[in-house]
Amino acid sequence: MINNENFILNQEKIAFDEMMVHVPLCTHREPSKVFVAGDVSENFKKEAAKHCCDIEYADLQTLSAKNDKELDVIIITDGSVDNMLLANIEKVLNDDGILVFLTTSFHRSADGLKNDLITVGKNFWIAMPYKFGHKCAILASKKYHPTADIILQRSDLLDDVNYYSTEIHHASFVFPSYIHKELTGIARR
Repeated sequence: MINNENFILNQEKIAFDEMMVHVPLCTHREPSKVFVAGDVSENFKKEAAKHCCDIEYADLQTLSAKNDKELDVIIITDGSVDNMLLANIEKVLNDDGILVFLTTSFHRSADGLKNDLITVGKNFWIAMPYKFGHKCAILASKKYHPTADIILQRSDLLDDVNYYSTEIHHASFVFPSYIHKELTGIARR
């Protein structure tokens, strides 16, 4: 039984690493500067290295200290996004930038997910939750839609992935009808 539990935990970690990296980096047309805040595994870094871009790993305080509007993608692996952090993100994320961060699932806290969508929806044209494994994240974008603008030449040609695929990318944004209805007008699609 322990081996099965370890296998499941390992698959959850792989899904996290691949979906937090590949969803935003296969959505943005030309990501060149990426900022990752939070703890990440070596596997996360390996997945990120598959994309041709400059990736900085640091904490949210480092992000807050930046002043230049030069980042194409910001990935937050732990912690929540509030109005103060969002103001800092606004000053460093390019006008066509993408923000990805973990949130709570609809089943754990519908209000928590809705509040996160409302918070980022004030500053982004698109704010959509996506799920993978037992996790839920939000992709917020000012230009690129995560399913309509996916870069197939990138997503279809990723080597050595265990969870991510173009089909999983698309499917991760699909929710049951009752959740879709609950998020209509809140999630910005």
